[in-house]
Amino acid sequence: MSEHLTEHFQSDDEHPPERHRGPVVLRRSRQAEDSTTDQRLLDSRGPSDWVHTDPWRVLRIQAEFVEGFGALAEVPRAVTVFGSARTPRDHPEYQLGRDIGAALANAGFAAITGGGPGSMEAVNRGASEAGGLSIGLGIELPFEQGLNPWVDLGVNFRYFFTRKTMFIKYAQAFICLPGGFGTLDELFEALTLVQTKKVTKFPVVLFGSAYWGGLYEWVRNTVLAEGKIGERDAALLHVTDDIDDAVGIVLEAYKAWEDTH
Repeated sequence: MSEHLTEHFQSDDEHPPERHRGPVVLRRSRQAEDSTTDQRLLDSRGPSDWVHTDPWRVLRIQAEFVEGFGALAEVPRAVTVFGSARTPRDHPEYQLGRDIGAALANAGFAAITGGGPGSMEAVNRGASEAGGLSIGLGIELPFEQGLNPWVDLGVNFRYFFTRKTMFIKYAQAFICLPGGFGTLDELFEALTLVQTKKVTKFPVVLFGSAYWGGLYEWVRNTVLAEGKIGERDAALLHVTDDIDDAVGIVLEAYKAWEDTH
């Protein structure tokens, strides 16, 4: 439908003159445009900065969802593992990541990480070396790091929220190794989605009691104690130092999910 100006003849100012641009309504000073959508589309003249406008970004966002869904649609059962990008290869947490990646592969789970260095690389490496599927979901950052060499299936994203959807959609559990703001961001987003039942049968494992113990105690002794969450919400977190225990929690939750599907 072409754009048109719709006049309203009420005696008050509740309905000022307006112009319809598809589903968008323009009123007052915004309704006085000197060209139509068709004209702007077909006119080859003018600056090229239109590709950076918000409506164009929507198409990029849509493309990222389509690309991610297409790449991951046939991924088998999987676990997303988060951890610090700053973990050196000679640090004990790096070896821990390799062991967790291998344990997940041996239990029949693909390992999904953020695809970066540090603990993420360690998990991808462990899964790949054990013959499992190693997946990396990267993100465009000012400090370019790229996907680590142990990623078998990788997808790079522009937008964090698109990437977060993939972390949740294609995983049956989260395991959080010691990490920084990115790990904390994903941790609390996962907890919120489970709490509000946007996702179900989704355990969240905090690996490393020395690192996560203070956070866990704060959740129980402050957040729960002051009634900001319920006992059932606090029970969503599992803290462990044992790989078999972590994988066992994942397997138990997956079996419970299978039993209801």
